[in-house]
Amino acid sequence: MPRPRKFDDDELVTAVQACAPAGTSEVADEVDATRQAVHGRLNDLADDGRIKRKQIAKVQVWFTDCR
Repeated sequence: MPRPRKFDDDELVTAVQACAPAGTSEVADEVDATRQAVHGRLNDLADDGRIKRKQIAKVQVWFTDCR
């Protein structure tokens, strides 16, 4: 079984910026990882204030600061 691709927090932030507002699956596609692999990390980044999240109906979207 192949090992999952490793990615760092900066790659996730860059992916969010590139796709914003981004769904979890879009970010996962950008970093070539599974949705499950990135979801917890996105929540951690939002908790740390590096990205923002918003719940729209049943979907979370991710973005960086609005300017």
